[in-house]
Amino acid sequence: FFFMLSGFVIGYAYDDRWNGRMTTWQFFKRRLIRLHPMIIIGMIIGATCFYFSASADLFAPVAGTPVWKLLLLTLIGLFLIPVPLSLDIRGWTEMYPLNGPAWSLFYEYVANLLYALIFRRAANWLLAVLVFVAGFALAYYSVTSPGGDVIGGWSLTGEQMKIGFVRLLYPFLAGLLLSRFFRPVAFKSSFLLCSLLVIVFLSIPRVGGTGQLWLNGVYDAGTIILIFPLIVFLGANGTVKGKVAGKVCSFLGDISYPLYITHFPLMYMFYAWVTNNKVPLEKAWPVAAATLVFSIILAWVCFRFYDVPVRKW
Repeated sequence: FFFMLSGFVIGYAYDDRWNGRMTTWQFFKRRLIRLHPMIIIGMIIGATCFYFSASADLFAPVAGTPVWKLLLLTLIGLFLIPVPLSLDIRGWTEMYPLNGPAWSLFYEYVANLLYALIFRRAANWLLAVLVFVAGFALAYYSVTSPGGDVIGGWSLTGEQMKIGFVRLLYPFLAGLLLSRFFRPVAFKSSFLLCSLLVIVFLSIPRVGGTGQLWLNGVYDAGTIILIFPLIVFLGANGTVKGKVAGKVCSFLGDISYPLYITHFPLMYMFYAWVTNNKVPLEKAWPVAAATLVFSIILAWVCFRFYDVPVRKW
């Protein structure tokens, strides 16, 4: 969904800016200004949480990590350079062990490169062909994958990078194509309806059992290929009326990216606390709720006092 929304927004915002109005370098500069400040602060937060996790022995695999290696990984992460398994200091096979979700920003940068160099020049019919091919690849992998899903993409290995590109290409291309054919149609209550659709389709438990993993692959592929474009289309057509609804949407929009790129270091620490202490659910949920609230506060602080002024500068 993230990649599909990205494809739609990129096409909607930039397709009409070329033709002498914007160079390829100017596009790259705009995207770096929009994305990279939060990548930097996310890595710094990740390194800080990693250091204190190691100091408190929250994660057994990280306790023996030397400081020089942590500093090296932080420096590499600031430039969003993925690392091989030999530098995975957490043991989760992540290309960004200090802040796992950064893997999707790596592919977002790849998508931006492909858009500026290739996709923006593609005629609509060619883009439609690419969407069909990428959708077929996504459906085929979903149904035939070992787990009957599209989970993965965050490791710097051949198999995991294949998953990453499968997860990237159809949604991004479909969002881009949708932006080209998009014509606003007034639609009421889109914020509520789209929110409910996202919650419902992401909350469905795995379909089928261990003997029918392909059924879950069908569900995953169907949701990504059919439902996600519908949600993006309905959301783009919606209008928000009322001061309260407007403020809620503005706040959620402001913190959405900062929240995404800063929350996981806190989750690492929560996971470690639960696992190492074998904390039951009735004792874990207050800390989980506090983690959620603190993640939102941290995202807003980063947005208000760091991201906005840095991007403006």
